[in-house]
Amino acid sequence: MNKGKPKVAFVCVHNSCRSQIAEALGKHLAGDVFESYSAGTETKPQINQDAVRLMKELYGIDMEKNQYSKLLSELPEIDILIKMGCNVICPFLPNRYQEDWGLEDPSGKSDEEFKRIIRMIETNIKLLAEKIRNQAIGL
Repeated sequence: MNKGKPKVAFVCVHNSCRSQIAEALGKHLAGDVFESYSAGTETKPQINQDAVRLMKELYGIDMEKNQYSKLLSELPEIDILIKMGCNVICPFLPNRYQEDWGLEDPSGKSDEEFKRIIRMIETNIKLLAEKIRNQAIGL
């Protein structure tokens, strides 16, 4: 039997935008249901600054306070793998359940595009939390 809350990893190539937003929103909206982590196959020196600014504006979350760009090797053993939609072959990470959210990278695009992706991530986080709460996914 799994001890504690399931660990969810949000993965995309650079771990600087979508996966960081998902980690922050996971902690903010579903911290009582699952633990949130994010990582990538490559890292960036800093989190996307548009994402940082908009997350502060929309949720009052300072992603740079507790988050940084990480490699997959820095993740703990995870239960749920969420691929953000890399359009590349994601490396294999052992997991018990996975989804591909297929989200476009808003980097370099308008605030409206960023907000659209952030809203989609928020919706997906809430749906994932609901599935876990209802034991709709076999963990």
